[in-house]
Order: sequence, then C-alpha cells, then structure tokens
Amino acid sequence: MRLRIQINGLHHVEKFQRPLEVITDLFFEENEISLLSIDAPDVIVTFELNGNDPLHVRGTLREAATGKTFEAGYEKDLRLYTDEKERFKQVKNSVSHVYLTLLQEYTGLLQHWGILTGVRPVKLLHQKLQSGISKEEAHKQLREDYLVTDEKIRLMQQIVDRQLAVVPDLYHLAHEVSIYIGIPFCPTKCAYCTFPAYAINGRQGSVDSFLGGLHYEMREIGRFLKERGINITTIYYGGGTPTSITAEEMDMLYEEMYESFPNVERVREITVEAGRPDTITPEKLEVLKKWNIDRISINPQSYIQETLKAIGRHHTVEETIEKFHLARSMGMNNINMDLIIGLPGEGVEEFNYTLAETEKLMPESLTVHTLSFKRASEMTKNKEKYKVADRDEISMMMKNAQQWTKQHGYVPYYLYRQKNILGNLENVGYALPGQESIYNIMIMEEKQSIIGLGCGASSKFVHPETGKITRFANPKEPKAYNDNYVYYTEEKLKIMKEIF
Repeated sequence: MRLRIQINGLHHVEKFQRPLEVITDLFFEENEISLLSIDAPDVIVTFELNGNDPLHVRGTLREAATGKTFEAGYEKDLRLYTDEKERFKQVKNSVSHVYLTLLQEYTGLLQHWGILTGVRPVKLLHQKLQSGISKEEAHKQLREDYLVTDEKIRLMQQIVDRQLAVVPDLYHLAHEVSIYIGIPFCPTKCAYCTFPAYAINGRQGSVDSFLGGLHYEMREIGRFLKERGINITTIYYGGGTPTSITAEEMDMLYEEMYESFPNVERVREITVEAGRPDTITPEKLEVLKKWNIDRISINPQSYIQETLKAIGRHHTVEETIEKFHLARSMGMNNINMDLIIGLPGEGVEEFNYTLAETEKLMPESLTVHTLSFKRASEMTKNKEKYKVADRDEISMMMKNAQQWTKQHGYVPYYLYRQKNILGNLENVGYALPGQESIYNIMIMEEKQSIIGLGCGASSKFVHPETGKITRFANPKEPKAYNDNYVYYTEEKLKIMKEIF
C-alpha cells in the first residue's frame, strides 16, 4: 500500500521536498509526499515555524482515517550562524528533527541514525572534535540536534579513536594525496553492482587501449606531483576487479607506478582488490610480491553457493577458500574480505554460517556491508526476483556481525552509509589492530585529495587551506575513456594547479 502524506506550513517548498522525502523513505517503502495540497492524503503533517533567535518549530501529524494526532517540537538558536546558507541548513535540520520525531511516534520505529541520512556520519564527529569542543559536548549535540542513539554515538567514537591511532597525523595530511586507480573489468557483473564493471571476455582491444590511457595518466599526474614535491599517502587499485587483467599487464602497471609516482617506497600502503577469487592465479600473486604489494581483498560476499549463483558471481565457495590459502602461502599477509548482510534468500541462519566459515580463515580485516538497492543495479530493476530479509532480521544479522568481530579481536575502524540500505543500517570495516586500511580512512574522512585515474575513477580534490571539495569524474565506459583520456588528465591537472 502506498502511503500519501501531505505537508502544510512550509515555504521554500522545493528546498524542503528532498530532505523530507529521504526521511519518509526510512519509514515507508511505498510513499508519496507532497508539500502542496493533494486529494485524500492518508496523513497530514502541519509545521509552524516562529522566530529566529531562537527558532521554534512545532509539528502535528494527523492520520486522516482515525483522526489520531501526534505532536512534536524543537528549538534551535540561530544566532551562532551568520552565513545565510548555513542558517537555512539549520532551519532544514530543525524541520527534519520534528518530522522524524513525529514519524517515529506514529510508526513505533526508532531510527538509530536520527536525521543523519548522509554517507559519512563519522566525518561529522571528527569536525566537531577538531573544532575544539569536548567529547561530551560533541556527543550531546549528536544526541540532541541529530537524534542519533547512544549505541551509534559509541560506535562513531570508537571509530574516531581507532582512526587517530592508525593515522595520528590524519588532520595534517592535506598537503599529501592518495591515488585511486580504477580497472573497469570483471569476469561477470554482479546483480547488486553499479560500479563501472564490464565483462572482460571479448573486449581485449579495449583493454589494451584502456591500459595505454591509464599509463599516460599515471605519468602525467606523477610528473606534476614530483615537480611540486607532493608525496602520496596511499595507492588503491579498485574497479571492477583489478586482477581481471593478465599477470603481464599487472607487472607493467606496477612498474609504471614505481617509475611515474614520487617516493613509492615511502607510500604507507598499496592495496590491490582481488575481490573475485576466479581472477587469482599464482602468476598474479608472484607479480604482487615482486612489487611489494601484500594488501589484497578476496571477497566471498557469502559462503552459500546458491546465493553466489543468484547474484551472478561465477565462482564457487571452495574457490574462495582455496585462493585465500594460496595467497597466504605466497606471502600475502594482509587480506581483506567483504561480506554482505541481506543478500537474496539469506536470513540469520545463512549469515551465521558465513561468519563460521570466515572464522576458519581469519583474514586481517573484514568489511561487513548491508545490501543496498542501488538505482542502476540489476537487483533494483527486478526487485520481485530478489527476495530479501525484513528489517528485524537484517538488524539481528548486523548485531551478530558486531558480536562475532568483537569476540575474535576485530575493531571497527571505518563506516559509511548508502541510500536504500536495508534496515537503514551501515557498512562497517573491522580489522585486527594494526591491519586497518589507511586508504579506507582517507576516502571516508575527506582530509586530503584523492586523485582518481582510470575508467570510472572519481577524483575528490580537498583544498589544503579551506577544505573545500571539488569533484571530477573520468568516464565510466572504456571506449569513452580511451577516446578522451588526454582531455580528462589535463582537466585534473588544471584543478591541481589551482589547489596546490
């Protein structure tokens, strides 16, 4: 059933529409929300906004069929905010605060992240602590202004503490950069995936051209960094699956990295995702060893064979285990594994089985993702084909993951959230202390520029003085990349000249 909600009493309708839609989606999968008058709404929410110093927001929710009414209010002092844009942001947050409170009371559903619907909640806590306020005050603000529960605040603080232990100079790395290198090929495309990933078979021509463009980008960006004396903190090969290309192509790529980039021997961490076990061979592991790369990902996602088949991963569970042991025996001593909560057909029992199988391998780090229905994925386009667990079961699986990691000595060290994530939960990276991925911390907390090279790679330029973020993306399609890589490299260099 589609719930129709009419909102009254707000001016600047277009500016409130999206934030209120996002909050509504947390509670009701099928909904229609209008800030203008509609016929026969199921629920009517009326806001009253009074004053600025402080601002008083009152809200009333009335269910049309029963006449049942709920009320909520919130007060915010806007005198601290001189910038007009920032003031309006606080007004939006205040309205969201009241709206979320009303919907929680109406539905009986508690939203643990409160009104925080963005990707990076931990970044907000970093900003508050960096501004000089005490931990207690920062937590109080998260609790009162954003309605975040104590459980999530504790998780955020644990992650902040861990990140500062792993990267003590996290707040002072704006004059270095990290590099992301996107290889857009995979053996097959998974049903939940929206990454630029193309089946590698039959595309050899475009692989050759793509690698030519990537080598060019590495040389030009490397030259700029050398000329300006800018060091690299971390390098991350993602994709697609970077181990889809041949051992020989990998060898040439890492040779280019050492020749083009400054002081590679001083880079803190180099990671290569070998996520698909069906791409790992002894020859490729030899190449990684040759270039001193020992941090890789081997991603089971699940240890249930039917699930792997349903989501389009064409490898077996045995292959994951076999390739893990092969990598171990060949000196890979920092292996990450990804698991996904809420895959089609899986409940608590299946996820517990996956945790038990993971226990036999004990990778150095484990990223526990909650399935997200991404707009462009095969899974979202055919939702009726992919039945997933309900909110309570998803929450139970997440709790089991938290308990399991704690029992086995893993500590949470990074976190991010996505739209349409099941149960409005989060993705959490856990690691054995000392084995955390520095790149994952850098990409989440946005304290330095990350330069994206290759197909579908996004660059995020963080101004060292102002912290202002400029985004720039390479094309996702190999042909478009192959035709235009010189242009995209020059555009990136223009932005880099402005900020460095």
